[in-house]
Amino acid sequence: MPGRVSETYVLRTYPFRESDLIVSFFTRDQGKLRGVARHARKPKNSFGSGLERLSLVNLAYSQKENRELVNLNSCDLMQSQFDLLTDFDASVALDYIAEVSEHMLPPNEPNERFFRLLAAILGYMHERTPGCVWAAVTYFSLWATRLSGFLPDLATHPDRNLSPSSRNLAGAMLRAHIGDLPALAWNRGTALDLRRFLIREMEEHAERRFQTPAMLESL
Repeated sequence: MPGRVSETYVLRTYPFRESDLIVSFFTRDQGKLRGVARHARKPKNSFGSGLERLSLVNLAYSQKENRELVNLNSCDLMQSQFDLLTDFDASVALDYIAEVSEHMLPPNEPNERFFRLLAAILGYMHERTPGCVWAAVTYFSLWATRLSGFLPDLATHPDRNLSPSSRNLAGAMLRAHIGDLPALAWNRGTALDLRRFLIREMEEHAERRFQTPAMLESL
């Protein structure tokens, strides 16, 4: 049972048995995996707050051949998203980012560009600039679709609901890091048509309806 330590984003946890957790996590070197964190729900455990949604951790785990679930041993917290939870809009955005990542990333396939996308989006959200939640959600949706390999050419796509301004914004986002985008007064309505289009594309690809877009729409 070889042991590994990987830089990891925690995507989702599920209660398991009396005191354990099933954890879905995205590693830089092995892609998305699932594992069991023994006794993680007990007050004193070796995981601390490291298994919170989208925490960046150094995760120690061991893996047996032909086993779907790995054994999680411990983690060292590198970046917490806890301070974003005081902002309800940001908290919903984190739920959305985690859900999309969970369903768009195939298991056991490293994806360095998606890993860097998460790092860029979360770092940008920590800057807490006005409207940053909507910029982050839009940029993430666009790039998650592109990195998954099914983003159409938005400049020529026949969807009449896509406005020229949103098509131009998408083009700018595909050419620049999120921190280098031109200044824009972001709000819920900015590029709403683009986000709806991208969510439909991702849901069709994943063959399932996501739960969190409705929460975003209600903000």
